[in-house]
Amino acid sequence: MNDREQSLKTEQAAPAAETRSAAPARESVSHPELPEGALILLPTRNAVLFPGIVAPLMVGRPQSIAGAQAAAQSEKPIGVLLQSNPSADAPGPDHLHRVGTIAEIMRYVTAPDGSHHLVVRGTRRFKVLEFLDGYPFLAARIEEIGEAEAYSTELAARVHQLRERAREAVALLPSVPDEIAGAIEQLQSPSQLADFIANVVDISPPEKQSLLETFDVSQRIDKLLRELAQQIEVLRLSKQIGEQTQESLSGRQREHILREQLRQIQKELGEGEDSQAEIADLREAVDNAKMPEEAETQAKKELKRLERMPEASAEHGMIRTYLDWLIELPWSKLSEETIDIAEARRILDEDHYGLPKVKQRILEYLAVRKLNPDGKSPILCFVGPPGVGKTSLGQSIARAMGREFGRISLGGVHDEAEIRGHRRTYIGALPGNIVQALRKAGTRNPVFMLDEMDKLSASFHGDPSAALLEVLDPAQNSTFRDNYLGVPFDLSKVMFIGTANVLDQIPGPLRDRMEVIEIPGYTEEEKVEIAKRYLVKRQLEDTGLTPEQLEISEDAIRAIITGYTREAGVRNLEREIGAILHHVAMRVAEGDTSHMRIAPEDLHDILGARKFENEVAMRTSVPGVATGLAWTPTGGDILFIECARCPGTAS
Repeated sequence: MNDREQSLKTEQAAPAAETRSAAPARESVSHPELPEGALILLPTRNAVLFPGIVAPLMVGRPQSIAGAQAAAQSEKPIGVLLQSNPSADAPGPDHLHRVGTIAEIMRYVTAPDGSHHLVVRGTRRFKVLEFLDGYPFLAARIEEIGEAEAYSTELAARVHQLRERAREAVALLPSVPDEIAGAIEQLQSPSQLADFIANVVDISPPEKQSLLETFDVSQRIDKLLRELAQQIEVLRLSKQIGEQTQESLSGRQREHILREQLRQIQKELGEGEDSQAEIADLREAVDNAKMPEEAETQAKKELKRLERMPEASAEHGMIRTYLDWLIELPWSKLSEETIDIAEARRILDEDHYGLPKVKQRILEYLAVRKLNPDGKSPILCFVGPPGVGKTSLGQSIARAMGREFGRISLGGVHDEAEIRGHRRTYIGALPGNIVQALRKAGTRNPVFMLDEMDKLSASFHGDPSAALLEVLDPAQNSTFRDNYLGVPFDLSKVMFIGTANVLDQIPGPLRDRMEVIEIPGYTEEEKVEIAKRYLVKRQLEDTGLTPEQLEISEDAIRAIITGYTREAGVRNLEREIGAILHHVAMRVAEGDTSHMRIAPEDLHDILGARKFENEVAMRTSVPGVATGLAWTPTGGDILFIECARCPGTAS
């Protein structure tokens, strides 16, 4: 018997009514209705569900996901069937047993990583009569198998013997939840007691399937008694060996002998060596990850728990995922930083036109980093309207320093767990966005951009801006602790850069930790140069056109800027240029032309009437109109204040 697997499945001892969770948030897809007496089937590789048992299932194959979603949406039960061939990735009728368990879907959860999880409760056995075609999932006509329990003295004796054997096995286990022992004492139905013990006893899936297919309760109990007798003998022998060797062996010798004993026991039980090979690979990966001492100690502790846990246990997958995160994080991987001020100036000029003060401050920042690599540099925050190149400046800095570039968007983030991570208390928990981005970057010293810092919001889930205080404080981020990892991770080598549209909306304590660099809007001349150097070239690549097929005159670009856009940045300008290129691409694809030159007079036919005229001249040419300026996060606008003459009396 497996004590951790038992602790996950004792809910059946008191099968209280539980509300079914809502079906997964997805557009409902109509399928042909199942005929009367038919059931959606969910194949499993190594898990056997018994009636009365509550168990978690992870669904990964498209066929199984479609069936689970269809059953959840229609609030109908499913049929859980064991595969006769576990290696089949797309199991059909030839790969499945014919006896399974009808189960109610108590909960359907889609994790943030896209995996699908079910919590189901077995209700009764069924037998497949005929598999049905024409559905995106497995379905079959079935016959439900009833439980006939005619009381007899002989059956009562078997139940008594089964209960005694189960108590003996529980007593030999080192730590067993009280719910297991309580369920063995409380269950009065022979069939329910046999199914419960068959679920928690540590035997192979084919042997459990054999018990599921044994409809006669007396015969089922006889099989269980034989399995329990073998398990009790193994537990006694293991306990005896442990007592004899505990005092005489020490350190590595004791660990080696215990592993050999475990290997022999698993061999006698018919378990393969794949799990041991997997544990060995994980142990080697932990050793090669070069983690800090605290993280390595935690990883080895979890590895020992995983080694003693069966693969069918839900906690097995959670521990394995946790170890994968610890192993794949860049604990000791650093990008080789090469700062060449002349090369950095060339890259900034190549990627961005104008912005002389901004470029100068970035070069000063890089110069200080070059002279004092171990110093605590300020955290830069680019503030400016949309479309002025704040994010691309961060990419240019990363390229100039030879570092990896990472980015997360903070717009709309209202949950502290998105920064600090979720605690490992439920299936689907994940680290926060900071740790996830570092894993993706693959290095401990990337250039990390925090976009839209002015759009953070607090809620009952916590205040993410408060969580960012530890991330951005050079005095604290060397021991940043993600709730999922549970061990500190050093962020002091990360170069953080923030962006925002409005400085006033950044929380005060967070703004105090950053050096603000204002990025103003572009003038008309700067926009013309940006369009000629970058925007037209980028849109040519996106549409598949060549410079020989299209030419946009400088006057046309100026006409677009003055007549079709009114912004501080160049985002709408690029959008209008893209609209022109889409029109030209259609003409070229139809064979109407092989070369077009766009002049100002062509814009009306392509983009429509001008959106903006010289309103200032028209409005101020009339007496009684004055102008004012209004500031907005996107660059501002001109206000017209009019006065009207009204008849009245002198005061």
